[in-house]
Amino acid sequence: MIISITGTPGVGKTTVAKLLAEELGYEYVNLRDFAVEKDIGVEKDGELEVEVDELAYYVERDLKGKDVILDGHLSHLMPADIVIVLRAHPKIIGERLKERGYSEEKVKENVEAELVDVILVEAIEEHENVIEVDTTGKTPEEVVEEIVELLKKGTKRRVGIVDWSEVYDEITPYLRLGIR
Repeated sequence: MIISITGTPGVGKTTVAKLLAEELGYEYVNLRDFAVEKDIGVEKDGELEVEVDELAYYVERDLKGKDVILDGHLSHLMPADIVIVLRAHPKIIGERLKERGYSEEKVKENVEAELVDVILVEAIEEHENVIEVDTTGKTPEEVVEEIVELLKKGTKRRVGIVDWSEVYDEITPYLRLGIR
């Protein structure tokens, strides 16, 4: 089974994906590393730009039939049996990305993407089996425990549990350039 772990940058994908792979005994696959290994994409301004369809072809060809946790913010666009969309309060996203040294424009772009459910909407458009998990205020271990419980129960679809519209005023500083 291929399980995709996706979400806005800064939501905790890699930590959760590695722990989940360990918990389930699945192979962990970082989508960026996989693309580099397959010589897909071009490095541009520190980011790897890939052709999604080409990457999906290699995921299908090389990983289908294996038990894999696929980690990456494009993993919801890959062939997968189930997609786990991790969510986090947009302010947390903003703080984490600032700490990582993201440009103001990238912080704004990603905070806004989390605010308006960009990854969730894309995942729902691509897949039937989508589970949304709010990571806010939870340890990575608690998030993994929640995911494992949902999978054990046979949950295939759980969306619409997160609504950041109530916190819009709180995050407006992250939506303007010139943040400090």
